[in-house]
Amino acid sequence: MLMLPTNRSEKLPVLIVLHQERSSPGRVGQMLVEKGFPLDIRRPVLGDPLPQTLASHSGAVIFGGPMSANDPEPYVKAEIDWINVPLKENKPYLGICLGAQMMVRTLGGKVAAARGEMTEIGWYPLRPTEHGRLLMHWPQMVYHFHREGFDTPRGVKLLAEGDAYPNQAIRYGENAWGVQFHAELTRAMMHRWVVHGESRFTMPNAQKGHAHLEGA
Repeated sequence: MLMLPTNRSEKLPVLIVLHQERSSPGRVGQMLVEKGFPLDIRRPVLGDPLPQTLASHSGAVIFGGPMSANDPEPYVKAEIDWINVPLKENKPYLGICLGAQMMVRTLGGKVAAARGEMTEIGWYPLRPTEHGRLLMHWPQMVYHFHREGFDTPRGVKLLAEGDAYPNQAIRYGENAWGVQFHAELTRAMMHRWVVHGESRFTMPNAQKGHAHLEGA
């Protein structure tokens, strides 16, 4: 989906934004490295600055985290404002879970919990829209770990849908993408999340830990 330059001489690093000290870019990071892209990993929550321009980067990926795109913390607001950099410079941008919700906030959309405080924690079905089917083949099931979703502000195309949270994948312009599910997931990451996130498995619509591992 992200149209990054393929000529090795043009392969500037990809900016990777993570939200916890031990977070990993997972499969997305592995695939970028395999294609020859260095990773510039930054954690604004720990004080790392974000660049004023992406002139020295091939693109940017903002990953998920336990915080909300509606939180008042300065670094959350700063990240939401910063997404205007790749949008205005037309640099490839991918938002995963929180990163997608932040992009929607940047575009003037809303992020909120579904009726009844429904969550998606575990494996849930995914259905591509007509726009989505024209782009690529989509998996039938994807992994989630969230309790809020996003709407589709003006200019955003919906690429894939779900049940509890209808908006699952979006595109804005030519180079900005967002997915509600965790496309970066590795089995090792899932094991960590199942251990550390056990307290959330009793939330509405959440799956128990064994279902997470069986679904893999």
